[in-house]
Amino acid sequence: MNEGLVFAQFGLLATLGVQVYNRWPNIRFDSLSAGLLTLGIVLTIWTLMSNRVGNFRIVPEPKEGGQLITHGPYRYIRHPMYTCLLLFAVTAVMIIDGWWAWFNWFSLLLVLVFKAVIEEGYLKKHYGSYAQYMKHTKRFVPWLI
Repeated sequence: MNEGLVFAQFGLLATLGVQVYNRWPNIRFDSLSAGLLTLGIVLTIWTLMSNRVGNFRIVPEPKEGGQLITHGPYRYIRHPMYTCLLLFAVTAVMIIDGWWAWFNWFSLLLVLVFKAVIEEGYLKKHYGSYAQYMKHTKRFVPWLI
């Protein structure tokens, strides 16, 4: 099942990517879409700088010998890479501006929420302090969700 979630995640992202590619010559960023794209880039860089290479996986199971990261963006949100994907995807949706793109974004959101819930179950078993960490952080957006 975990691989199926990863497949769905990348399939939805690929579908949005193809739609953006098809509109590439006519893409116009407004200030909101440019701001969300910039936020996604900054958060991605901050997340990658906070987590060591090889510590994370695309499947929602902890890596054997991995470390629980609670600094950087992880101080505020438990799944910053999922947040980055949602930011990039919503920017794509704003560029595409069609109902199918919004359907893909909401589908991606559901996949990532489901994947995060499964991952958090694994992390609670793997790291004794994870349940306490969850009390002080949000899943995707600081102070909200």
